[in-house]
Amino acid sequence: MQNQLAACTKALESSEELLETANQTLEGAENHDFHQAAKQIKDSVTMAPAFRLSLKAKVSDNMSHLMVDFAQERRMLQSLKFLPVPSAPEIDMAESLVADNCVTLAWRMPDEDSKIDHYVLEYRKTNFEGPPRVKEDQPWMVIEGIKQTEYTLTGEGLGGHLLTAAPPAGASGLTVPRAPSPAFMFRLDASTCHQNLKVEELSVEWDAMGGKCVPTPQGSRGFPPHPSAGDTLIDGGDHYWEVRYDRDSKAFGVGVAYRTLGKFDQLGKTSSSWCVHLNNWLQVSFTAKHNNKAKALDVPVPDCIGVYCIFPEGFLSFYNARTKQLLHTFKARFTQPVLPAFMVWCGSFHVYSGLQVPSTV
Repeated sequence: MQNQLAACTKALESSEELLETANQTLEGAENHDFHQAAKQIKDSVTMAPAFRLSLKAKVSDNMSHLMVDFAQERRMLQSLKFLPVPSAPEIDMAESLVADNCVTLAWRMPDEDSKIDHYVLEYRKTNFEGPPRVKEDQPWMVIEGIKQTEYTLTGEGLGGHLLTAAPPAGASGLTVPRAPSPAFMFRLDASTCHQNLKVEELSVEWDAMGGKCVPTPQGSRGFPPHPSAGDTLIDGGDHYWEVRYDRDSKAFGVGVAYRTLGKFDQLGKTSSSWCVHLNNWLQVSFTAKHNNKAKALDVPVPDCIGVYCIFPEGFLSFYNARTKQLLHTFKARFTQPVLPAFMVWCGSFHVYSGLQVPSTV
């Protein structure tokens, strides 16, 4: 209707201009120029918006006003059937759960509604409380076609954020209260790494040319494995993270260390570091190391290791991240904050941060 009214307004304005042009042409034309003037008027009229207007206007006998017939549009609008908007779902907090890097959302309808075909869930991860902010680091993710009144979100790092869920704009749905859960968020600190280690946030790859050296077995000329560390200190509480390494790595280690650990110190070789260590050079050995003492671990070597640090009690446990089998536990007395520490030689690894402490450990 607005488009048609705008077209009518433009047509009326154009008609007034045409009438004015016609009057001027007729007044100034001589008899022998009348046919030429008439042709100009005809061309102007056929090119005008009023001539091309598709509306069939009804006019009164005395031409005092113009009436547009919207009867057809009125009948179309009256024939439309509108579904009632359903009530917003209500969160069932007793059935909702945040655990093991999963968030299970359960809801119920205040009133039974048989016309609901499915639910749409929109969620995002955020580190800020309060209403959604205009600019967010994490985008909104949409899940459509949910048939049940329950849905479980899974994914690495969910436990490290506060979670907000809401319906897309214009749809009825639910807003889930943010659910904080214990998780340890950190990145790898490239400044602590040796020049042969290529660091990208949570991934490390051995680069033999980075330090312009050729990797050689430990004890030969060249560089032995060197540590890299996280950028966040642990000074209390319990924390869990995982690391997956390349099984072809010649050597790999994971654990914790004091900030004082040097770039050329090896994990487990000093009193300021604790780790599990894989030597894959000539024969495979899997050991727990601290203060230059090694204990052989008689367990299958996993490709993904979980690290669980309970700082106040001084417990540092290592698990098979897939099966949650306990590999080894150190009972230490931490005299200062520790950092997640890693070591790799001729290989690579990836760290998974922001994980909840698994219920199985």
